[in-house]
Amino acid sequence: MGLHVMTLKMHRASLCVVLLGLLATVPARAEDYPSRAITIVVSLAAGSGMDSITRVYAEKLSEDFGKPVIVENKPGAATTIAANQVAKANPDGYTLVVLTCIALSVNPTLFKHLGYDPQDLTPISLYAKSPFILVIDPSLPAKTFSEFVELAKKANPPLNYASIGAGSVQHMSMEFAKKRLGFDATHVPYRSTPQSVTDLMGGHVAASFLEAGLSIPLIKEGKLRALAVSSAQRLPLLPDVPPFAEASGAADYEGVSWHMLLVPSKTPQPIIDRLHAEMDHIMKDPAMREQIAALGLIPYDSPSTEDMRSYIQSERLKWGGMVKQLGLEGSQ
Repeated sequence: MGLHVMTLKMHRASLCVVLLGLLATVPARAEDYPSRAITIVVSLAAGSGMDSITRVYAEKLSEDFGKPVIVENKPGAATTIAANQVAKANPDGYTLVVLTCIALSVNPTLFKHLGYDPQDLTPISLYAKSPFILVIDPSLPAKTFSEFVELAKKANPPLNYASIGAGSVQHMSMEFAKKRLGFDATHVPYRSTPQSVTDLMGGHVAASFLEAGLSIPLIKEGKLRALAVSSAQRLPLLPDVPPFAEASGAADYEGVSWHMLLVPSKTPQPIIDRLHAEMDHIMKDPAMREQIAALGLIPYDSPSTEDMRSYIQSERLKWGGMVKQLGLEGSQ
């Protein structure tokens, strides 16, 4: 084989490699998506309410797409591990993340060096709100929220309350109540919710805002007493427990977390639209809504991507403002 022929073949081979590389960078088209497995990164631990719901709709997405949808749990660091992983992932629609308001509305103010910006992620579906229930040690004499406020105002030393850490929604919800209603209470941060619940049932702390799914069984067993829920409406599983806004007179109050599915911000719009439509279809199934409600969560009809962006911003103003008021800006 002559040198010229060999050189020509080498050039052709090199050209093929370049063309293959260019084709790999061409944005995926909606009609071709998905062509392989999708991964949904969950920012909370396996077995959590978020994890349970994600696994249900991941299976439905897999059925609709005809491709595997894998759930990968990456809890820790106040959800920043999962958020950072997906914010930096290839924006091709094959890596998604489920986050709460902590990642998108609290952490940007709480953390000095977050590693990602909420704008690095595009919302796909806001499908559930996660209310908190104000619960107290049942040995306390307070039977209603107003009685608890009066008890707290008279307590000397002040009553104490548990949360899963400074800057958590539970922490800020109680601080909001203290400020709005004029009572004092000492914050006791815990490293884990189970530990705080054990101490609450044991009488070592007086009160806490807890996730509904965790606290409802304990309330029904009489191990905790429920005084109010942080959502704007009553929970079907606790119809006799009033919303915080009603119980406190703070009509504008809603202190909930939420579950939102997102993708990296540069994901092609046709893929975003396809995922949004699929999730909208899945979440409108009555059976799916029943499963969400059974976990103590509130099923939610997802707004458009732009409306979700606006909602994230409004929540960031609310919770970020509270972080600043508590003197916690940049503390993590």
